[in-house]
Amino acid sequence: MIINLETIPNFYKGYVKLVEETDLLQALRLSGYRSLELLHSIPETKWDFRYAEGKWSVREVWCHVIDAERIFGYRALTFARNDKTEIPGFDQNLYVPESNAQGRSLKKIADDFMHMRMSTIDLFDSFSADMLSRKGKANKNEISVAALGFIIAGHETHHRKILREHYLA
Repeated sequence: MIINLETIPNFYKGYVKLVEETDLLQALRLSGYRSLELLHSIPETKWDFRYAEGKWSVREVWCHVIDAERIFGYRALTFARNDKTEIPGFDQNLYVPESNAQGRSLKKIADDFMHMRMSTIDLFDSFSADMLSRKGKANKNEISVAALGFIIAGHETHHRKILREHYLA
C-alpha cells in the first residue's frame, strides 16, 4: 500500500517519508526490529544522557515513542471501528515528565516497546482494506487508519535517527 503524502497532515509528512517499505505490516516489523537492535546496543551509562540542556534523556525519548505509538494506535482503532468522535491532540512535553522513565529499567523499557509493537502489528493486521482506508479527525486533522500505521513506523524511525546522530555519535 503506497500512501499519498498529500493525504498526510503536514506535521507528519517528514515521519512518513522516512519509511522505505510500502507494506505497512512489514514497515512496522522492520522498524520495530531495528529499534530493538539499537536499544539493546546502547550502554547503560548512556540511557540518562542528554545531548543538550532541556533535551530528553535516552530513556525519556523511548518512553515518548511508546506513548505516541499507544496514542496513534488508539486513533487507528477508533477510526477503523467507524467511530466518528474527533480525537484531541496530546502535548508530548506534558507526557514525558510523567512517563516515569527514570524509574524504569532499560530492560523494562525495551520489553514495553516490544510488547507495544507486537500489539500494534496485531491491531493493523486485523484491519480489512476498507478499515485501513477509513478516516477520522485527530488533533483537528483528517487522517486515515493506514496513514496512522505509517506514522507510527516513521515516528519511531525519526527518533531512532535522532538517537544515533545526537546521543550515540
